Amino acid sequence: QVQLVESGGGSVQPGGSLRLSCEVSGDTNSRNFMGWFRQAAGKEREWVASRLFGGLAAVYADSVKGRFTISRDNADNTMYLQMNALKPEDTAMYYCARSPWTPGVDPKMASSYSYWGQGTQVTVSS
Repeated sequence: QVQLVESGGGSVQPGGSLRLSCEVSGDTNSRNFMGWFRQAAGKEREWVASRLFGGLAAVYADSVKGRFTISRDNADNTMYLQMNALKPEDTAMYYCARSPWTPGVDPKMASSYSYWGQGTQVTVSS
């Protein structure tokens, strides 16, 4: 059974930084892609960033490009989201997701992912 567990959320002032982690267990499929999504109160879930297996490039939503960095450890057990220059509009529940890679899949779509974590709250406020 594949499980994803997020951690690292919290409260931070505008301009601050946080690093989210997503620990993966139970998945032996090395050809996969992973992503981060977020959902603010009263809004729909929003794609943040994704990274494919191996050394393939990451992709980012325009709203976080240049501020957030998605990475994966070499053992493919953990994914990270380094968030810098945080803004109040970044406040949301952040979810990590993972799925086996298939040709033509769109990593920006929540429906593309098979496995999800429970979420970790990020609050940016002065």
